[in-house]
Amino acid sequence: MVKKATKAIDSLTTATAQKRRLREAELLLEISRKMSAIDSLDAMLNLLVDMTTAELDAERGTLFLNDPDTNELYSRVAQGNFQREIRILNTSGVAGFVFTTGEGVIIHDAYTDPRFNRSVDEQTGFVTNSIMCVPIKTAKGEIIGVAQMLNKKKGHFTNSDLALFEAMANQGTLALQSAQFIERMENIRKQELEFINIVSEMTSEIKIGSLLQKVMGEATRMLNAERSTLFLHDEKTNELWSEVGQGLESMQIRLPSHLGIAGAVFASGKTINIPYAYADLRFNPAFDKKTGFFTRSILCVPVVNKLGKTIGVTQVLNKRGGPFSNEDEARLRAFTAQVSIALENAKLFADVQAMKNYNEAMLESMSNGLITLDATGKIATCNAACLRILQVAVTDILHQAASQFFSGANTWIMDKLQLVIDTGEQQTMMDAPLQVGEEKLAVNFTVQPLLNIDHKIIGSMIVIEDISNEKRLKSTMSRYMDPGIADRLVASGAELLGGKNVESTVMFSDIRGFTTLTEQLGAQSTVALLNEYFTLMVDCIQHEEGMLDKFIGDAIMAAFGIPVAHEDDADRAVRASIAMINTLNKWNLQRVSEGKPPVNIGIGLNTDTVVSGNIGSSKRMDFTIIGDGVNLASRLESACKQYGARILASEFTIHKLLGTYRKREIDMVVVKGKTQPVSIYEILAYHTEETFPNIADVLGLFKDGIAAYRSRHWDSAIKLFKECLKLNPNDKPSHLFLERAEFLKQTPPPDDWTGVWVMESK
Repeated sequence: MVKKATKAIDSLTTATAQKRRLREAELLLEISRKMSAIDSLDAMLNLLVDMTTAELDAERGTLFLNDPDTNELYSRVAQGNFQREIRILNTSGVAGFVFTTGEGVIIHDAYTDPRFNRSVDEQTGFVTNSIMCVPIKTAKGEIIGVAQMLNKKKGHFTNSDLALFEAMANQGTLALQSAQFIERMENIRKQELEFINIVSEMTSEIKIGSLLQKVMGEATRMLNAERSTLFLHDEKTNELWSEVGQGLESMQIRLPSHLGIAGAVFASGKTINIPYAYADLRFNPAFDKKTGFFTRSILCVPVVNKLGKTIGVTQVLNKRGGPFSNEDEARLRAFTAQVSIALENAKLFADVQAMKNYNEAMLESMSNGLITLDATGKIATCNAACLRILQVAVTDILHQAASQFFSGANTWIMDKLQLVIDTGEQQTMMDAPLQVGEEKLAVNFTVQPLLNIDHKIIGSMIVIEDISNEKRLKSTMSRYMDPGIADRLVASGAELLGGKNVESTVMFSDIRGFTTLTEQLGAQSTVALLNEYFTLMVDCIQHEEGMLDKFIGDAIMAAFGIPVAHEDDADRAVRASIAMINTLNKWNLQRVSEGKPPVNIGIGLNTDTVVSGNIGSSKRMDFTIIGDGVNLASRLESACKQYGARILASEFTIHKLLGTYRKREIDMVVVKGKTQPVSIYEILAYHTEETFPNIADVLGLFKDGIAAYRSRHWDSAIKLFKECLKLNPNDKPSHLFLERAEFLKQTPPPDDWTGVWVMESK
């Protein structure tokens, strides 16, 4: 009886297995039949995913194919009317594990498996419970992708599911490969046709501005990138420059031709393809910080002209969907080869057009007077500037003999003309007298021969520069201003010296303990010390093109941004201050070696809108500056004593800095006579390890200590300031805040206390 039952069970099991195998065979045949009727890769992917998901009773399914050019697994997902492509590295996550090992896996609890990437769930809101993933293999055993099922609806994924899943995934391999190949060929054909159209359209453009716009627009679109830039080489400055950049609003970029990725490509003449920009040491992230753009991937190729000379580079950034491929490199190299031809043509056209325009406009655009004489000595041309200087009309001068026009007090001009004819050499007179009616002008006068192609004299040219107003202005200004500053002011085109509001960085410096020094040195030695000291300090200020405003006893007042403004006036003031301290340190070494007492100074810097102009009387004037911004700079110079600092700068100066300097926020203060608090900073860039031991560690601890102090965490602040003093016992700000924190711990401030310190003294 038992044997009969066992036999019946075996027969039933065999029948069930046969039925399952028959079902699997029918399913695999159905997959082959349906996929053979489809010629679209996307449709094949969706069909295979739908059939496997339904058969294996899973919530979701995904099929990833490998892209050998980028080493990524990609899958296309339909979203509404659009197709979105998902890409992941073929070594990451569960899919990457299966692809690299070639082994299928079943994971019953995804969140306990270290290979699972939970960030995908966090982004999509889907919760993955279980995973089944198998490789997709060709008949030769080559792995071309992976298939993945998520969340078995009933029960768990089984080994039977795994075997069936792998069979179903591999069943469509041949059709997938064929569709992949066809799609790739169609894309290549489409790209080639597009490339031909692009090149044809681009080479027909002759204007360089329009050409650059087209080049960058087409490069961005052709490579499906976010941004592109064409850098050309400026041989005069040895810089790479870009007149147009996609997404940069046509701002001009200039950089040394050996720096950054573009510089490396220009110098080597070799293509660089970087999939992850921030992992490459050659990449400079400063431009990203300046523009707010985030660079992920970079493809940069040289632009080479027909002579084999590198004339620039083309750079495209952030390929959409992954890094740039070898195919992208080849397309961009071919593209830039055509670009170089178009650029040469456009540049030649631009040069010819520019020369034509220059020749036509030169006479009328010159601010100096220009007269040309023909071989007979008659006046052939006279530009507008010369008509204005000589106060004549065109009809009064053209075609007249030079000897008739330049007569009387101006006969000396004919002497110079004759000398040029006799010697063939240029003649120049600076600050020469030129009589015009009843007025005598001061001019710079030049006569030179005009030569033909055979170097024979065919006439002469006179250039007249009227410097009368400049001479009068300099004469006036020299009564109260350094001649160098007067020259700059005149060169800037300012004809009046009235008061005006300008932004400036004001500097005050003062010698510490000067009264004691004078008592030690006596009158003669004090004057000698001041003369030597002022010479050194003024050189530092003038090197950064600052204006020395005045000496106030032993103090110096200077301004940066007056009378000529610069973009980096705050930086110039800081650099001058650092140079003053460094110069003073060297000078003190010499003084001490000679048995003389050292000199110590404090410097205050503040940037603000101040009033600059002439202050005084008709007999004595002073070109100076006034305003609250000046007063704050003076207060900060005095505050150096309290904080043991040598250079203090207001937050307004710090916020204007373009460069990076070692500094620290040292306090928030309300200066005498004011109600609003100001953050002040100590500039420390002049320090060495000897003058400030463990400076980096101290600055970090001090910053944390200030934060704890302002948050009323007195114990933490006390501990941090003590640690600062262990590293540098001479750090006076740490001493100062340690005392404040200990005092406030014993005598807590009111609830509205904000950490601001009120300065009672000036």
